[in-house]
Amino acid sequence: MTPIFYMREKIGHYRLLRKLGEGGMGVVYAAHDERLDRPTAIKMIRETGNADEARKRFWREARSAASINHPNVCQLYEIGEEGGDLFIAMELLEGESLAERLTRGPLPLPEGVRISLAMLSALQVFHRKQTVHRDLKPSNVFLTEESVKLLDFGLARLASHASETQTGITIPGALAGTPHYMSPEQLLGQPISPASDLFAVGSILFEMLTGKHAFTGSCVAEIFHSVTYDQPLTLTGSPAISAVDRVIHRALAKRPLDRYADPEAMARDLRAALLLGDSGSTPHARGTTRLIVLPFRILRPDPETDFLAFSLPDAITSSLSGLDSLIVRSSVAAARFASDTPDLKVIASEAGVDVVLTGTLLRAGDQLRVSTQLAEAPGGTLLWSKTSNASLRDIFQLEDELVQRIVESLSLPLTAREDRRLKHDVPASATAYEFYLRANQLALDWESVVLARDLYQRCVEEDPQYAPAWARLGRCFRMLAKWGGHPKEDLAQAQHTFERALQLNPDLPLAQDMYAYLEADLGRAPHAMVRLLERVRSSNTDPDLFAALTQICRYCGLLEASLAAHDRAYRLDPNIRTSVAHTQFVLGNYERVLDYSFGDFGYIDALALTQLGREQPALELLRERTELKAPHRVMQKVYVASLLALLEGRYADSIRHAEEYLAYTFRDSEGLYYLARQLAFAGAQGVAIRALRESLELGYCCFPMVTRDPWLDSLRGSAEFNALVRAAEERYRESARAFLKAEGDRILGVGINPAQ
Repeated sequence: MTPIFYMREKIGHYRLLRKLGEGGMGVVYAAHDERLDRPTAIKMIRETGNADEARKRFWREARSAASINHPNVCQLYEIGEEGGDLFIAMELLEGESLAERLTRGPLPLPEGVRISLAMLSALQVFHRKQTVHRDLKPSNVFLTEESVKLLDFGLARLASHASETQTGITIPGALAGTPHYMSPEQLLGQPISPASDLFAVGSILFEMLTGKHAFTGSCVAEIFHSVTYDQPLTLTGSPAISAVDRVIHRALAKRPLDRYADPEAMARDLRAALLLGDSGSTPHARGTTRLIVLPFRILRPDPETDFLAFSLPDAITSSLSGLDSLIVRSSVAAARFASDTPDLKVIASEAGVDVVLTGTLLRAGDQLRVSTQLAEAPGGTLLWSKTSNASLRDIFQLEDELVQRIVESLSLPLTAREDRRLKHDVPASATAYEFYLRANQLALDWESVVLARDLYQRCVEEDPQYAPAWARLGRCFRMLAKWGGHPKEDLAQAQHTFERALQLNPDLPLAQDMYAYLEADLGRAPHAMVRLLERVRSSNTDPDLFAALTQICRYCGLLEASLAAHDRAYRLDPNIRTSVAHTQFVLGNYERVLDYSFGDFGYIDALALTQLGREQPALELLRERTELKAPHRVMQKVYVASLLALLEGRYADSIRHAEEYLAYTFRDSEGLYYLARQLAFAGAQGVAIRALRESLELGYCCFPMVTRDPWLDSLRGSAEFNALVRAAEERYRESARAFLKAEGDRILGVGINPAQ
């Protein structure tokens, strides 16, 4: 076989003129087609080994690529073989590769998006033919004066063979692709799909806008780790930049299912981003450190101090939450990784963190020995280790010291506001702080919420100025109002305690986030939305803030904004729980409902299963939930029983259960909407109109859902229903105007048109 690195004079009817370039797949020459008298590029394919199967695969895949005719694809003229060497003849392009262009710096946003749209247009054709490119990178994107062309089909593979992750026709043992642009599933040897190409487009777009790789490393192993575990920097700037940043992060999701369904879906979002205007501003890439504080390990059980194993790390987590240069995983997420021997590699992968704080507790007499270690993940490099002896009366001072040491060791740049906030909430007494910490552990379990409430009350009696205790007390009262026995009184108490917390500390993230849900209960979702959007301006690394916005925007009927808020929350904390399953249901994305629901009492899952035609699993789920012994969730069980009866065709029972719920004092405006649609479907139009009116009056104005929900069809045409639709529309438009005035389009990267 003739070595391809020696330039021949001719191959077939092509006369080779000069070498244009060389890569892992082979060498490219400028040539002249003597038969058709036209300029041509010839790519000589490197040695593929003697395996007949590899050669057959090359021919099969090359023919598939050659069948694609698209203005953004470099046209293949011929695939041939001469003297045992494989070659591809293709159109000769004049211009430069995107890789060459990037050596001169990043591209303006409109140009970067335009190039991406051309790539996606080509990929749409590839994917329709069940072909995955597999090696998209800047050197395989060619820029001519008039167009953008995708090059190098040497790695293109039929999707039906995409699970074959071996090197295939590449150099034996070589990596099939370029690590900076390869998806996690490619690097891990898992089956690939068209979503792998979209990952590469997201990575290239990030590089076009910043001039930097989305995933970095000083060696291949570090790049592998970055692609598999790290999140790219966030791009900030104009509304268009925020919208493009959202597209990039979705394309770069670690799981293929979390990426775009197809190239056209990604292209639609990019086109919409440019319509937001101000696309000429320069993106700024901002990075953050991600920390998780694990529950401390108890070396010797002691009923007097064991509560600190959760509560002390939880207090550290709360103190550090909301810093702009730090993302802190929640205590609930941290509890999943509690272990005598934490596996930093697993934690780094599943929690998506860079730094882990671990600790142990040991009581000796009236002293508590607390040993802590801060380590990098997944490598395990120890940043510092500290052992402290403290009495229970000194726990706050110990927590404060640990917080300050974390800030200093991570070199976190604090604004003056953040520095003040870290020093703001100091308990007046050790007794008050002990009540607070004990209550924090109890508040995790519904069965102990009343006990937690009582301890928080004792804390604020001991120290009326301690804002965090007021905020958590408000959460207890809201939970009791929703599922307990005295909703009217508890709701009033919740409002009082949240307002007291914010009066004492207006910047307390805990209070700001939790209060938003209460405002939704009280029919003030637009007000909560504006307040939360204002918070994002000063602190946009708090996943709980965006989780709250997910629900609040949906209550206002702003469904795309709700999805965008969830995306931001999920990017900040992959383990965050938001209410986006309900947003997906309203949008009709029923499979996505099942992806994002967390079981709970099964209602939204059963609705989605029903819409997907899977009635039997829906019925089984609801029957299982109605049999659970949960005396504290009587209203939830009534709610589920109503849907179960409806799906079983027992309409009278369904209506009876719904009316039982309607008689309950607490009002969940979204829950009322769900009941209204059930009642309408069951034929109880009068009660349905009443529930729908009350839902709207309490602030749930999801106008897009009302206009197209098929379960409401029995109400359409009536004067009462039409009046409710008009009222919902007006509230929706008011919310959209408030969203735009608060610059929600810039903050979340979505376009909202109040006139639509």
